[in-house]
Amino acid sequence: MQKLSILLFAIYYSLSAANAQDATSLIMKVKAKLDQVNDYEADGKMKTNVAFIKAPIGKVKIFYKKPNKFRLKKDGGISLLPKGGVSVNMNSLVTTDQFMALEAGEAEVGGIKTTVVKMLPTAENSDIVLTTMYIDEANLLIKKAITTTKENGTYEIEMNYGRFASYGLPDKVIFSFNTKNYKLPKGLTLEFEDNEKPLTEEQKLKNKKGRVEITYSSYAINKGIADAVFK
Repeated sequence: MQKLSILLFAIYYSLSAANAQDATSLIMKVKAKLDQVNDYEADGKMKTNVAFIKAPIGKVKIFYKKPNKFRLKKDGGISLLPKGGVSVNMNSLVTTDQFMALEAGEAEVGGIKTTVVKMLPTAENSDIVLTTMYIDEANLLIKKAITTTKENGTYEIEMNYGRFASYGLPDKVIFSFNTKNYKLPKGLTLEFEDNEKPLTEEQKLKNKKGRVEITYSSYAINKGIADAVFK
């Protein structure tokens, strides 16, 4: 009986190790694809759907520079992305090698079969508790990512790809988050229609989901961006 237990444990350990190795290998392949992009400047439109904030669709310009410089500029109004929200940038999900990855089955996202990979950071000071990624393995594209953090709740990013898929860059990003964990930018004044009354904190929290959509119209990839852009 003892020998059987040892054998079963050895088999389980071997399978777990193989699972982790396969998942890590897939993550590194995705990272290699994203690593083609040293920098980009992108134009797009951002639509914000947060019940207690009036924010019209606006043009945005987004800058990225490897490894983790990111800036989003919006023409007028405010940029409503929760603090710590991965900067709607896939590169930031896989910039660190301090993680343990495990395959967690398969799931369909937008009609496409994906491999589900759970990433657990190994760094003690990481704000991220767990990231679950849904990867189109055939094309090495992250279709969806759900991240749970210590300080900023859980948020979800879903990507649609088209013209820039060969670089791992999406045509559209849908960013969802829990408004209960959302803190308004300092000094922000909410806008209401003349016949509307400001909502109480309790009323705000009833609208638990916030949503930000960014649709990209163009990317300028690997053209070089000065560090001053990010200051």
